[in-house]
Amino acid sequence: MLERADSIKFVLAVEGDLWQRFYSEFKYILPEEFAMNKRVKRPPDNPINAMISFGNTLLYTKTISAIYQTHLDQRISFLHEPSEGRFSLSLDLCEVFKPIIVFRSIFNLVNNRKIQVEKHFEKKVNYCILNEAGRNLFIQEFEERMESVFSHPKLKRKVSYRTAIKLDCYKLIKFFMEGKEFTPFSVKEGM
Repeated sequence: MLERADSIKFVLAVEGDLWQRFYSEFKYILPEEFAMNKRVKRPPDNPINAMISFGNTLLYTKTISAIYQTHLDQRISFLHEPSEGRFSLSLDLCEVFKPIIVFRSIFNLVNNRKIQVEKHFEKKVNYCILNEAGRNLFIQEFEERMESVFSHPKLKRKVSYRTAIKLDCYKLIKFFMEGKEFTPFSVKEGM
């Protein structure tokens, strides 16, 4: 479908459809107490949505930090539309890292019973958030994931996911400055 994409809106629609398919499979891989009917962001309405929102925010801020260490401008993006109070370039760059950083953190916490609904979440009438203990557990898992390493096929050395985010920034700079093709990080690269 992406090969025949004629607009960014079409690309974003395909992406949205893929995320929905991904979320619909959670019922098969997560315990029942972490069931999720649909993705709800503001405010998250259940423990999984709370962890996805929290994890995405952490990744977004880590990506902002990586971009600040380069000559890229946070406000200029290629996929997400720039808007007031949002750094759209970091949204573009962090998208490919969500499965390997955010979702692997969530799956590890839930499936290894490190995080529990009754102990680590605060539920109110129409929202659900991680409590302080839950946030601390999630941050620890997330940071361990950011520092975990994989063998980079082109660099022929071990690289952390934190470094991989910065490498994508540099690849984007090379695209702009030298016309080199920009190929974003791939999950296959970081397995």
